[in-house]
Amino acid sequence: MRALVTGGAGYLGSHTVTTLLDAGHDVLVLDSLAGAGRAGLERAAEVCGVELGDARLRLVVADIRRPEDWADEVVAWAPDAVVHFAGLKSPTESMASPAEYYSVNVGGTAYVAEAAVRAGARTLLFSSSATVYGDRAPVPVAESAPIDPVSPYGRSKAMAEQVLTDVHAASPELSVASLRYFNPVGAHPSGRMGEDPQGTPANLMPFVSRVASGAYPELTVFGADFATRDGSAVRDFIHVMDLAEAHVAALEWMAARPSEEAGVRVWNIGRGEGVTVFEMVRAFEEVTGRPVPFTVGGRRAGDIAESCADVGAVARDVGWRARRDVREMVRDLWAWQQAEQEGHGGP
Repeated sequence: MRALVTGGAGYLGSHTVTTLLDAGHDVLVLDSLAGAGRAGLERAAEVCGVELGDARLRLVVADIRRPEDWADEVVAWAPDAVVHFAGLKSPTESMASPAEYYSVNVGGTAYVAEAAVRAGARTLLFSSSATVYGDRAPVPVAESAPIDPVSPYGRSKAMAEQVLTDVHAASPELSVASLRYFNPVGAHPSGRMGEDPQGTPANLMPFVSRVASGAYPELTVFGADFATRDGSAVRDFIHVMDLAEAHVAALEWMAARPSEEAGVRVWNIGRGEGVTVFEMVRAFEEVTGRPVPFTVGGRRAGDIAESCADVGAVARDVGWRARRDVREMVRDLWAWQQAEQEGHGGP
């Protein structure tokens, strides 16, 4: 299979590129490199034993909002499938820059879908988010839960899903699937690839890792008075390699079926098990042997007590389930953190 991966140099995209290559597929990456640079993609090539720029892994550097800079090259490459990661991803940032989020996440998706149809692709997977469910969905959250996003980021993901549904209606030869991620964490088991947020990490796991390494003095746990088993918030964490494997499994499942059977699909991607913030802190301490000092602060605006996926649909349809547990998430993230600290080819 020939796959176009937009945003393939980023955290989720680069890990999915490695999984596609390992499965024998060829990949064309479309990425502006504004968020991640080339390092993630270069390392993906390294761990898979290929050369960036050869027949198996190519890169087009362009902004998805400027199809005049990339669409003809994509059409000429004639991908069988498209995996669309490219987009902006901070709910907090989206509150301050809503127009930019709609431009990239909605307008960009429309351009990618249009190019996919022109290129004759049969399948498009979209990188969506559990944020489309909003704050009031019942737990565990099933795909049938109402859509009620509370930020421009979440609304942009929901709108992009609708764009793809409409594109399929107009061009039924292109089947589409929206994968609603919960909380991807961890790193490639080689220790050569992982999440490298610029500045202060907004997500729990990268921040905890930096506290364990001594880069930050302590973690602030936002809220310890939730109605959960230990008072801290519960989240459904999934190893990034499980998420990458979910994409390959979904692509291969969709590709094996006529477009009218594959149609439009929506799948939650998570482990289907919640982990509290305090449980994650203890897991870091147990796996790494390092202390993770923390203080308890107040809840952040919009934080909810519990978020956990119902993953029955993707298991029934595709036969995929997450395989890696919390200890493996911590182990692989810590290996990446240590390798970067020691200067093993850090960007």
